[in-house]
Amino acid sequence: MFRNAPRVALLALATYLVACLAPNDPALAQARPEVPNAAQARPEGRNAAQAPPEARSATQARPEGRNAAQARPEGRSAADEASIKLQMNQWTVGLAAGLPDGGFVRFASEMARTMDDGDNMRLIPMVTRGTTTNIADLLYLRGVDVAITYADAFDLYSKQAGLANINDRIRYIMQFFISDIHIYARDEFKSLEDLKGQKVAVGTSGVAAALTGPLIFKRLGIDIQQVPVGGPIALEKLHKGEVSAMVYVAAKPSELFSGMKPEAGFHFVPVPYKKEFTDYYFPSKLKTEDYPTFLPPDTSIDTIAVPSVLAVYNWKPGTDRSERVNRFVETLFNNFARLQKPPFHAKWKDVSLGAPVPGWKRYPYAQAVAERLKGADANASASRIPADNSALEYQRFYAFLATQPKAPATDAERLQFYREFLEWSSHQPSK
Repeated sequence: MFRNAPRVALLALATYLVACLAPNDPALAQARPEVPNAAQARPEGRNAAQAPPEARSATQARPEGRNAAQARPEGRSAADEASIKLQMNQWTVGLAAGLPDGGFVRFASEMARTMDDGDNMRLIPMVTRGTTTNIADLLYLRGVDVAITYADAFDLYSKQAGLANINDRIRYIMQFFISDIHIYARDEFKSLEDLKGQKVAVGTSGVAAALTGPLIFKRLGIDIQQVPVGGPIALEKLHKGEVSAMVYVAAKPSELFSGMKPEAGFHFVPVPYKKEFTDYYFPSKLKTEDYPTFLPPDTSIDTIAVPSVLAVYNWKPGTDRSERVNRFVETLFNNFARLQKPPFHAKWKDVSLGAPVPGWKRYPYAQAVAERLKGADANASASRIPADNSALEYQRFYAFLATQPKAPATDAERLQFYREFLEWSSHQPSK
């Protein structure tokens, strides 16, 4: 009997503690289920682990007040799913932007932020293999409605890919940013002709330089050895003497050159504007204010520039795809003034909805919307901010051209005049 005394004492102590610690508050008692008694918890002759599932009551298996419909929601019908799919895709536009480390991905993302209007308009920027292949994505890849590319990409697809009608199949919505051709070489190479037979870094596949660089030399009849490296790696190879020159295509001043201290023995090679470049390019200059550590005061280097383009497939009017693109154009143009203000990239201020693209035809609906906005700006009162400041600036530019003794003969020359006009305007005091 005394052998079992400790066990009896422990059992009594446990019973006492349970009684003392049990919640007396009815609310706590409701929040915490009652501990079942021994008879409920363990059928006679079997422990809890051996108790079969059927020993539980129906109320223990399913909480009170919940029926089967509440416990398990009904699934959507096929018609509901189809309706949701249609609603989400109806006004969703895919934009082929460029390489993940390229600058156009940022601008595409800013467009998406500005244009987002729920189910009424959604823009999805896409990382791609580069601005050159974006034309192929626009032609053949599902889900791509608009794309960013360079104007001279038409040369590749019309001449090398055999798409003679590319100018009718692909149109431009607006001119994007203007990029200048930088050819940086050792001092011994004074001209492009001096680089004949030399190793020239032309950039990796997908970047603008990989298309524009070889194209420039080819049009001038200069054979070079193309080396597929670009950016900082090309610069390093140039300094080591592994290549004679490098081609870099970017808006001036480019981060690559403005962020470095120039080494002795290297310089920018002039790229003269010749008749071979009148289709997609226009004349430009690299000036002291662009690269003060590279160029002496009040000097400049002749080069050429190529505009980037927001391109679209020329869908037949009245089709679903054309209606989707038309809404994209309408939304972009109506929100364009927002993109030209902080916190968005400062380069948006250089973009004009009215600027032409050499060698390209404009998407008809984009032209119609641009003219409508231009008319609204012209009729706006002086106290009202126009819907597109750059479009109004472009009108002032045409008025400026009318005062010049010689008007530009081509779109390329007109763009060059316009760019110089913008640079001049940026240094004028605001009224």
